[in-house]
Amino acid sequence: MAARRKAARKPAELIISKARTKNAVKKCNVGGEFYEALDAKVRELIKGAEGRAVGNKRKTLKAVDL
Repeated sequence: MAARRKAARKPAELIISKARTKNAVKKCNVGGEFYEALDAKVRELIKGAEGRAVGNKRKTLKAVDL
């Protein structure tokens, strides 16, 4: 039986901007893996903020949710 190759998954689209992130960094270069790690952290923050807003019976995210 021939081995099946897994279909290549398209990585999730970044919600952060690479160009804006790079422009925000003043004294360092930005490695390629940094963008994905930053994107993952931002997604975690959003998920937590969303949970807090829902827990407070709101449908709007506010700065206090961070």
